[in-house]
Amino acid sequence: MDEERELKSKESEEFWSLLDRLFSEHTVIIDRPKGSRHPRYPKYVYPFDYGYLEGTSSQDGGGIDVWVGTSSVKKVVGIISSIDYLKKDSEIKILYACTQKDIQKIFQDHNRTENMKGILNMRDEKTALMPEGLA
Repeated sequence: MDEERELKSKESEEFWSLLDRLFSEHTVIIDRPKGSRHPRYPKYVYPFDYGYLEGTSSQDGGGIDVWVGTSSVKKVVGIISSIDYLKKDSEIKILYACTQKDIQKIFQDHNRTENMKGILNMRDEKTALMPEGLA
């Protein structure tokens, strides 16, 4: 049991480390700033900056989606895996520089209708909230 837990912990650390590398090598492009409206669904207002990681690719053909929160610690803190039944679409959304309050709001947004749901995968809280270089 301890061996299995250690393996999962190592794999988890490696996963988050690779995401950190992506963020160190690519720029976050904010194409939907906080307060802007969704281009196809104008009733939806973005509660935080939203964009993508330039030079990456996602299932929809664009860059990997990123929510940018209000934390001064510029680090990947989690991922939301989402499904939109009406669009027949599933994606990941990386949570970057998000506080616990930001994460809660974004998570609620991804679960706001019966046809759109998300699950949250969080980085180890101690590591996620540490400034770069101390983790």
